[in-house]
Amino acid sequence: MIIRTKAYARAALIGNPSDGYFGKTISFTFSNFYASVTLYESPELEIIPTVRDGSTFTSIDALMDDVRLFGYYGGIRLLKAAIKTFRQYTIRKGIEIDNRNFTIRYESNIPNLVGMAGSSAIITACFRALMAFYGVTIPKAELANIILATEHNELGITAGLQDRVIQVYEGLVYMDFDKALMEKQGHGNYVELNPTTLPNLFIAYRTDLSEMSDVFHNNIRARFDAGEKEIVDAMKYWADITDEGRDCLLSGDFDKLSKLMNDNFDLRAKLYKLSEGNLRMVKIARECGASAKFTGSGGAIVGIYKDEAMFEQLKEKLSKYSVNVIKPNIVKEN
Repeated sequence: MIIRTKAYARAALIGNPSDGYFGKTISFTFSNFYASVTLYESPELEIIPTVRDGSTFTSIDALMDDVRLFGYYGGIRLLKAAIKTFRQYTIRKGIEIDNRNFTIRYESNIPNLVGMAGSSAIITACFRALMAFYGVTIPKAELANIILATEHNELGITAGLQDRVIQVYEGLVYMDFDKALMEKQGHGNYVELNPTTLPNLFIAYRTDLSEMSDVFHNNIRARFDAGEKEIVDAMKYWADITDEGRDCLLSGDFDKLSKLMNDNFDLRAKLYKLSEGNLRMVKIARECGASAKFTGSGGAIVGIYKDEAMFEQLKEKLSKYSVNVIKPNIVKEN
C-alpha cells in the first residue's frame, strides 16, 4: 500500500499578523503550492532525502543560496521530528500501533522565505501519512497543537497556531485565539467558512533571494508582554477587524473588506520595521487599484482585484521586480 498525502500553502486574509498574541485571524489554503509525502511499508524505517537535502552544489554561491532557502538541515529534520512526536503521542494516549516499518519521502513546491508556511506543510502532510498508515485518528484542533509542539519543542522554530490550524482544517477558517478560551480548552475557536464567499483574490510573491521575509523583526513581543499601550491596542484592533472582515464576507461587502485589508497592513507597517522590497510590492499593487497585505511574515502579499484588466496589470507591474502573481485555487480536501 502506497500512501500519498498533501498539505497546502496558506495565506492570512485578515487579522493579527501573529497569532501568538491571543488575537483573531481568517486564513485560507490554496492548491497552487503544496507539500506532499509518500509513505509505504518496508523492512526498515527509511527517510529518503530530496533535492533540498543534498550536499552537492555547482558553486560556492549555489551553496549560499541553498542555505538561505532551506537552512543547514533541509527537510529531513522536519520528518524526523514529526515521526518522533507522532510516536510520543500514541504512547501518551495509550494507542497501540503495529511494528511495521516504512519508507517515507517528501516533496514541496511552496516558495521559501515568503510566509506561506512551507515547513508546517511538510510536517502536516507527514502526520497525515502516519495517521493513515497506522490507522490513528487525531481530532483536528489537537492535531494543530501537536504540529505546533513539534516545531517548538523538537526543532526550536518560533511559530504560532494559525498556520497549523488552517493547514489541518483547510479551506477558509476564522480563528479566535482568545486567552481565556485557549487556557480553558487548550485551543482556540475555529469556524470553517464557505470559500465561495471570497472575492477575486491574487497572491504575489517574491522570487529573488536578496532579502528574507520580515519574520525577524523588532521587539514587538517584549513590548506586548510589557503591556505597552500602542502594541496592545494594535492587537485588539487587528482582532476587531477580523470580525468585521468575516461580516464583509457574509454580506459580500468587498469594498469594505479591501479597506480593512489595507488598514491591516498599514498599521503593521507603522509598528514593524519592514524591508524595502516587501513595502514596494504593496505599493505597486495599490497603485494598480488592488488592496494588499502580507500573506504572513513578508515576502508575499494577498489582495482583492476588481477585474481581469487589473489582474493583468498586477502581473505586468510586479514582474519587473521579480514578483510572480497568481490566482489562488482555494482548496479543502479533507
